[in-house]
Order: sequence, then C-alpha cells, then structure tokens
Amino acid sequence: MQFEKLPLLVTREVVLFPEQELILEVGRKNSLQNINVAKEKFDNYIIIVSQKDHLNEDPKSEDIFRFATMAKIENIVDGEAGTVKINIKGIDRVKISIKKDTPLTELVSFEIIKSISTNQEEEQAYINQINSFMEKNWKIKNPSSSFDSVLRTLEENMKAGQIADAVASFMHVSQIKKQAVLEEIDVLKRLQLVFEYLNSEKRSSELEEEISKKVKTKLNDQQKDFFLRERLKAIKEELGEGHSKDSEADKFREMLKNHPYPDYIKEKLESEIKKFEMIPAISGESSVVRVYIEWLLNLPWWQESKDNDSLKNAKEVLESNHYGLIKVKERIIEYLAVKANTSSSKGPIICLVGPPGTGKTSLAFSIAKSLERKLIKISLGGVKDEAEIRGHRKTYLGAMPGKIIQAMKKAKTINPVILLDEIDKMSSDYKGDPTSAMLEVLDPEQNKKFQDHYIEENYDLSKVMFIATANYLQHIPAPLRDRMEIINLSSYTEIEKLKIVEKYLIKKTLKESGLTPAMFKISSENILYIIRHYTMEAGVRMIQKTLDKIARKIVVMKLNGKVKKTFSITKKNIKKFLGNEMFDFNRKNEKSEIGVATGLAWTAYGGDILPIEVTFFPGKGNLILTGQQRDIMKESANIALGFVKSNAAKFKIDLNTLEKSDIHVHVPDGATPKDGPSAGITFTTALISALTKREISKKIAMTGEISLTGKVLPIGGLKEKSISAVRSGIKEILIPKKNVKDLDEIPKSTRDALKITPVEKYNEVYEYVFKEQINDDESINNV
Repeated sequence: MQFEKLPLLVTREVVLFPEQELILEVGRKNSLQNINVAKEKFDNYIIIVSQKDHLNEDPKSEDIFRFATMAKIENIVDGEAGTVKINIKGIDRVKISIKKDTPLTELVSFEIIKSISTNQEEEQAYINQINSFMEKNWKIKNPSSSFDSVLRTLEENMKAGQIADAVASFMHVSQIKKQAVLEEIDVLKRLQLVFEYLNSEKRSSELEEEISKKVKTKLNDQQKDFFLRERLKAIKEELGEGHSKDSEADKFREMLKNHPYPDYIKEKLESEIKKFEMIPAISGESSVVRVYIEWLLNLPWWQESKDNDSLKNAKEVLESNHYGLIKVKERIIEYLAVKANTSSSKGPIICLVGPPGTGKTSLAFSIAKSLERKLIKISLGGVKDEAEIRGHRKTYLGAMPGKIIQAMKKAKTINPVILLDEIDKMSSDYKGDPTSAMLEVLDPEQNKKFQDHYIEENYDLSKVMFIATANYLQHIPAPLRDRMEIINLSSYTEIEKLKIVEKYLIKKTLKESGLTPAMFKISSENILYIIRHYTMEAGVRMIQKTLDKIARKIVVMKLNGKVKKTFSITKKNIKKFLGNEMFDFNRKNEKSEIGVATGLAWTAYGGDILPIEVTFFPGKGNLILTGQQRDIMKESANIALGFVKSNAAKFKIDLNTLEKSDIHVHVPDGATPKDGPSAGITFTTALISALTKREISKKIAMTGEISLTGKVLPIGGLKEKSISAVRSGIKEILIPKKNVKDLDEIPKSTRDALKITPVEKYNEVYEYVFKEQINDDESINNV
C-alpha cells in the first residue's frame, strides 16, 4: 500500500488506535461520501480522526485533531435511515496536514509516525505493573468485561507500544485522554500515561463505592424512591459543586419571604417549591414546575406606580400631542378628578372607535404619558384562539400564560395602561371564541378575580386602565360593547386636518428629513390643496406620507445644489413633486337646473355634496335607479316616489303622466357605492322638479330622511356635510329640525358661511326651494 493522500473519516468521541478494531455507525453526508471514495479509489484505506467538540454537527478543518490513525475498512453493511456500519482496523499512527478552511471531503496528506523506544527495561517494568493492576482490579470487578481480551493480549508478547494502545482503547476515559495517548510517540511516556489513567479509574471506582455506602446509610423504607437523587447529591458534595437545585429552591423561598405576596399565592408557591424539590432534576417535569414558580414570583402582585394626578399636566400632555378629540380628553380629566376626589384607583375601560388614521393608538400612548404609567400594547387583530387571552393549561407541552398576564409581567406594575388594539378584528374558530374570554377581562365586576388557565389563581386587573381601539363598532359583540365606555372619533374635517398639519405633521416631517422650516415653507392654501387633491382619508396618515414625499424631493434638490437656504412650496412644484391631482370633490352646479337637486353625503373620508338627477320618459310607470345605490338608498327613493304620488295633486303633477312614464333616478359617480336614508328629501325634491318642470337653485343643498307622511327625520354626519357644502360653494342648506342640537359641533366659520334652515315636514322644503315659482294658492301647509 503506497498512498500520498487519503480520505478522512471524522468521528465523535471515538479514538482508534493502531492494531485495534472498531465497529462504527456512519450517517453524516460527508463521512458517507469519503467512505465511498476510500472504497472505490483507495482499496478501502482511510484515515480515522476525532473532532474536538462532539456536539459540532458540521466540523471544519480547524475543528479536528491533527494526530489520527490510518485504517482499513474490513466490512461495510447498510444500516437504518441511510446509515452504514463499518468494521475498521487501525494500521499506523499518522499526522495529517490540512490547511484552514479546507473542506473535509478533500483528500489529505499525511505522515506515518513511528513509535520511539528509549528504555526497554523501564518499559517492561510498566508493562508488568499494568498486567498486575488489571489482574487485581479489573478482572475481579469486571469478569465479563472486554478487558479480558486485553489480558489475553498481554500474554502474547506484544510490543510495549501496542500494549499501551490496546489497554488505552478499552479504558473508560475521556476522548481527550485517549487522544493524548495516541499523540504520545515515546513508548515509555505512553505507558506512564496509561498507568496513570488506570490508577485514576481505580480511585474513581473507590470513591463511587464510598459515596454509595454514604447514601445507603441515610436510606430507610420510606426513602428508597429517592436513592438516585441522594446519590447525585453525594456526588456533588464530593466534587464540591454544592446543590444547584437546592440553591434554586432556597432562592425561591428567599423571594417569597422578603416580598409581600398575597397569602393565597404564598401558599401556592410553598406547595410548588416542595414539589420542585421532590422531582429529580433530570425529569422533564422539574423544568415545568420551575418555570411556573418563576411566573408566579415575577408577576406584579402589589407593585403599583404612582399616578401623576395633576389635571393641568394631563391637559398639557394631551393638548401637545393631539388636536381636537375633546370628548376623549375630557374623559381622562374626569377620571383623574374622580380618582383624586375619592382616592379610588379603579381603572376605566374605554373603547375608541373611529376610521383608520384618526389617532386612536397614539392617543392611548399620550394618555399613559399624561398619567406617567407604563403602557403595554396587545395587538388583537387576527386573534382567534381563546388560549391567547386566557393562556394554556399547564398539562400542555410548552404551555404559557395568555396575552393579558404576559402584558402584566412586562408592565411590572398592577396599574398599567393596556392598549387592546383592533379589538374588532378578533374572530373565533374551533379553538374557542376570544371575544368571550375578553368579557371577564373587561368586566369591572369580574376582572378583580381574573383567572388565567396557566396561572390557575385569581389575578387582580381592577386597577388596570384598558383602552381598546376599533374601526367598526358593529363588529364588536354586544355583550363586549356593553362592558366598555364607547367614545366615537369621527373623521377629521378639512379645517381640523389643516390645523393638525400646521401644528404637528410639518414638525414631524422636518425632524425626519433634516430640513429647516425655511426650506419647507408652505401656505395654508397649499396645504388645503394637498388635502383635497392628493389625499382621501378620514385621518391624516396619507397627508403625512405626502408631506414626507415632498420633503424627500426637497432634500434631493438641496444635495444637488438647487436649494440653498429657503424653499417655498407652491401649487406648481406640488404638481411637479406629486404628479397630477389624484382626487377631487364635487362642486355645485354651474347653473340651476330642472330635475337636479343637491344632496349632502357623509363618507369615511369626510363629507361631500351629492347631486341627484331625475328624468322621465314614456313607459309603464317603472322606477329605474342607477349609480350604485344600495338597499337603504333604494328604499329611500321608493318612499320619495310614493310620497310624491300620494300628493301629486297638491304638487300639480298629472297622475296619468306618472302612470305612463318610467322615472330614472341617477346618482353620479357610478363607480362608488352609496347607501343611507339621508337623501330622502333630495330624492323628493328632484322628482317634483322633473315632473313639474321647475328649477332648483344651484345655491341650495339639503339632507334629511323622509317618511311616507312627509316628516323629515334626523341624519348623521352633519358637521362633515356642512363643511363640504361650504367647500363646494353652496350658500344655503336645509337640515332636519331634530339635528339643530348638532349645530354646536359645526365650526363657527362654517356656520357663518351658510344659511342653515331647519325643517320638520316636507312642505317646508317645498316652499323654500320653489318659493319663487309657486303662487300663494299653491301652498301645501298640510303636507
């Protein structure tokens, strides 16, 4: 056999010596590949080398020893799951030569290392000592062990170096010690190492017997079940390592003693600590009990942060971060006032409902800041497992508490602000209904004794301030709604958006872009232009993104030297930065028309005017509705037509014409779905205008639901509708009389720009709209 290079077989915790045989099970990909190479190209010759760390699944060249054994594969048998079993026999000591980062699948150069014999007499003396030692100790203690074969080899006049290798291969010592024997080329020193290890094994054996005797003296009939645990303790005593588990239990008891845990928690913890001490450390249940104890100890049971009760401070913090939102701010001030007046620490449960981007989440952060409490956010969107709220029972593998208890642990106080974000986005499936689990959390009468499945003990949530947020109130189950104080956040008006931009958003944009105020000069008129034509939203998120986009454009211009110290944003460069106008609002008609009445609509993005067009033509008396009208709006149109027909004579409308005509009612912007009853009087007015050929003034808009008897019923969104009327150039609006109470919500500037006329019955609408086109005898006061 003459090879300059051979493949490697890297082993874990196995050292092969020359002239010794081993059976190895091989499963690693690289090892299997190298065995095939040895079989196909090198006549089954291979180098066996040990890796330094047996836990390393993918060793590199620097992770293996340099002394190894050249061996020959005697036999290969296929094993299970893609492994092979090989029978190998060591041949020579070798020292391999391999560079750093060389893949272990490559062939390696090697040098055969010959043993050096310096003092044969001393070597023979050590051989005699080893022989005598093994006959006295190992043969008596292990009559059936593999050391018998070693004793037989010692009688066959083997060379001293081979005897050392043979004994070392069968010794129960660590890989490091066996590797040391392999790397020792001086035969005498090798024999000395082996003899030293044998004596060390003897001392370990004697110590083990001594420990066993020590443990047995402590045992009685009731303690037999704990033999292994006591034995482990005795071993640790001999090693001077102490009792780590006992130390843990002592630490738990120390915490329990030094802190004012509730009595029922102390009792529970004492029981769990005793259980922890009884369970063997190697048992899986030991870690489960330890984790449970740590959860109970680390939860806040008495720790309470001190609120900043200053009403002035709370008001300043809320005002500095949020524009408007008066009702929410008032509620927080009321809570602080009641708390100061009664010394009650019972936390309120508030639900902020409104469209996206209206500041619900950021408001919760401001509330926590004003109170100087810790805030923890729990995102409930997509949660559909009850266990995420209540936790899993300890019997399950990997069990842990629910989101509420986890939040309390993070807060480290019993009175944090917990933000339940997107509470309307929870759903249920076969695992349970999390909304039902939230009932106990948000019920002021029950949450003092909240029970998490994992903790299994009552936990007091009564001092927590819960703030939930939602986009759609109707998506929250009624029992859950009933437990919360609902505060509606309507969409911002253009005026409010303008104030928010000027007071907050521009500052944020300047901070994030690094621009100075002089480089970002923009007038109120141009801010409104951006709001109207480049955003369509209830909140201000899109406005913030749009301002950030403009700022980025200015930064690029600045770095290119096109902007020096100042820059004014005009409509011209707005269009250059943002492109053509993306959105628009409806404007009033250019002229007064027959069959066209202007309604007022509320959308998730604010208000707008809603022209309604009516025409008729020969037909069979059908009512045709177009413009993506939904069910409620269609009903409103039918009610309006029914009212007109029943009062046709009073409106001077020919019934024969009605019966022989199809009426077509269209609401422009046909791609947008429309719904709601508030266009009732607008439908009615447009129908009368078309059928009587009377014009409707372009200056007039109206909103209100109509009944079959002509009553004008209240509507919602009056503030947004009024603002949109002014924006569109409308001068006069008709509103239901029952909505007069809502006029205070309309900005004064809007009220001053409009002539607002409340109406209670449709006859008031008719006479107001057509007053210049009807005679005194056509008055219909009884309609």
